[in-house]
Amino acid sequence: MTHNFVLRFRSPDRPGIMAAVTPLVAAHGCDIRAAEVYGDPETAHFFCRMELVSPIDRDSLSAQIAPVAEELLLDWDLKDLAHKERVLVAVSKFGHCLVDLIHKQEIGQLPIEIVGVVSNHDTMRKLVEWHGLPYHHLPMSDGKDAQEARFLSIIEESDAELTVLARYMQILSDEFSTKLDGRCINIHHSFLPSFKGAKPYHQAHTRGVKIIGATAHFVTADLDEGPIIEQDVRRVSHAIAADEMVAIGREIEASVLSRAVRWHAEHRIFANGNKTVVL
Repeated sequence: MTHNFVLRFRSPDRPGIMAAVTPLVAAHGCDIRAAEVYGDPETAHFFCRMELVSPIDRDSLSAQIAPVAEELLLDWDLKDLAHKERVLVAVSKFGHCLVDLIHKQEIGQLPIEIVGVVSNHDTMRKLVEWHGLPYHHLPMSDGKDAQEARFLSIIEESDAELTVLARYMQILSDEFSTKLDGRCINIHHSFLPSFKGAKPYHQAHTRGVKIIGATAHFVTADLDEGPIIEQDVRRVSHAIAADEMVAIGREIEASVLSRAVRWHAEHRIFANGNKTVVL
């Protein structure tokens, strides 16, 4: 029996890292099926992602890697590709990103397991429950603190590894954002860092832009300032009204968010200060 793993690590950049790691995994029967590396000259850090087919289990391979990783100062992990990342989705009234995630999970395009949907509205309940998913209606009527406390409880109870804000139109508290550091992705309906906050397409229309887009980023306490994971754009003209921009933007938002979620589930994303490295 073989196992499919992702070995990924970051470390201070220096010669000889791959020369030490590659023969190590090969010596224990691993076949390297893919490998991507990046050395960042600005931070002097080295990043690597390897896909391995291994004849030994995860614990056994980890035990072999650990001593060399300690010597090389590697910040590393070994992930089992057979495991589907558990994802909790948060949504408000707009369902295009949510529907796209559900559909791509169901056809096997996303290696995730959606464990439930949280919403401050009841708008999406019928659709979500039709797909057999738990729906958690968390209105703001009891106050923001109580609502977020319940939200965090659902994350813990469902063992969600990633929380996805799929057009969840609430500003998260600093405490909530900090607790989910590195484990929460938001889709912003704008090409950040331009046009932050509410109604970005209307802001863009007012400025007469010729390109609109969407941005998937990690959530931080600073609104719409988290490390960017993925972006995409479409060209528009002076003849496109603001409402038409919104419609075009929905298609971009869904595709950008699903790519970011897939990359996270495939363990491709590394935090690198206020940026990301995606391998």
